[in-house]
Amino acid sequence: MFLKFLRKCSTDVNKVSQCALGVLMVLGTMNTQAQERPSDFPNHSVKLVVTFTPGGAADVTARIFAEKLAALWKQGVVVDNKAGAGGSIGAESVFRSPPDGYTLLLATNTHIINQVLIPKLAFDFTKDFTPLGLVTSAPMLIAVNSQIKATNLQELTKLIKSEPGKYSYAACNMASPHFFAMAIYMNSLKLDAINIPYKGCTPAVSDTLGGQVGIVAASIPAVVSFIKQGSLHPIALLSSKASPALPGVPTASESGIAELKNFSLDNYYGFMAPLGLPVAIQKKIEDDIRTVALMPDTHTKLETSGLEPFLMNSAEMMRLIRSDEIKYTQAAKQSNIKAE
Repeated sequence: MFLKFLRKCSTDVNKVSQCALGVLMVLGTMNTQAQERPSDFPNHSVKLVVTFTPGGAADVTARIFAEKLAALWKQGVVVDNKAGAGGSIGAESVFRSPPDGYTLLLATNTHIINQVLIPKLAFDFTKDFTPLGLVTSAPMLIAVNSQIKATNLQELTKLIKSEPGKYSYAACNMASPHFFAMAIYMNSLKLDAINIPYKGCTPAVSDTLGGQVGIVAASIPAVVSFIKQGSLHPIALLSSKASPALPGVPTASESGIAELKNFSLDNYYGFMAPLGLPVAIQKKIEDDIRTVALMPDTHTKLETSGLEPFLMNSAEMMRLIRSDEIKYTQAAKQSNIKAE
């Protein structure tokens, strides 16, 4: 039918402009129909870029979802670990990829921190990617060893206030949400404690167990076994909700401290694609990610790995990212936090 329309146009030179408009309308309709029916996506393997080394929470999340999406799509989903520069190298590789859905980013809030601390990134994390939804989290908490005579956040706060500059804490590394959560806590209550810098959560927890520092902020998977053994005592969760992994441990917002009434900082993981992804493909990927996230087997695998479901759609994801960017920016200014 479209060819017949073109032949008619070519024999009537007096209707060239009308025909041109008609061609544009027909092509637009065809393109819209194609956009509305991405039934052939994906028709070859998809790459999922993880910006950290294998074994961490981001990598575990990626591999659980890659396996399930591959089964759903009947196409391979290859996890590609591109570590370096706090996650910026891998994120930039996705930013520079075609926006066709075949290269995805396993996004974390570390990327938001990079946005705040590194002024000359090649991309804007909040503007140059298409969000596809959040799927899981590794909740953070404050824990103490036996040197610290406190059982809850009110007691710990009182202890730190009583002797400014005496107490030290570990919080993974300076580009981590754990560190920023502690900075927000300290700034909110005008506390004076010494941060001992580390290159990761494992050495931070290890030195807390060894007594080099008394207080640690870390993800639940990094400390839960030591809490159950009694080597560390949980003080408060830094996330927005309680954790089934540590029932009975309150959040900071539940501590009874007025300045922390609205405190929450979640350590989450989700999916993004390069900006310009066709809307229909975006919707398909987002729907399929949600389908996988709601599978009981997915929930079991996440729980076994010390992770928790943290399901948000693309719009909710961007609202949270922008809200957290404000929190990180304020904390960086107040505590004079700069890129290492």
